[in-house]
Amino acid sequence: MNDAVELKDVARKDAIASLQRYFEENFDRELGDMPAGLLLNYILEEIGPAIYNSAIADAQARMQLRVADLTGELFADEFRYWPKVDAKRRTKR
Repeated sequence: MNDAVELKDVARKDAIASLQRYFEENFDRELGDMPAGLLLNYILEEIGPAIYNSAIADAQARMQLRVADLTGELFADEFRYWPKVDAKRRTKR
C-alpha cells in the first residue's frame, strides 16, 4: 500500500465540500477548492495511514475471532448415517 489513503473522485469531491462547510460553520471562513483540496491531501497523507491501520487491526481481530470459532461454526457430525437408520428402526417398532 502506498503511504497516502486515496479517495475515489466522488468521495474526494464530497470530502472537500465537507471541509469547506466545516470551515464556514466553525471558523466563519470560506475555504476555496484549492486550499480545501490541499488540506484534504495533507489529512489523507499524514493521518490517513493511522486510520487505515486501525481499521485493518479491527478487521484482523474480527477475522481471528471468526477463524478461532470455525469448529463451532462449521463442524459437521461424522458417521451419522447408521445412528439415524437405527433411530428410525427403533421408532418403527
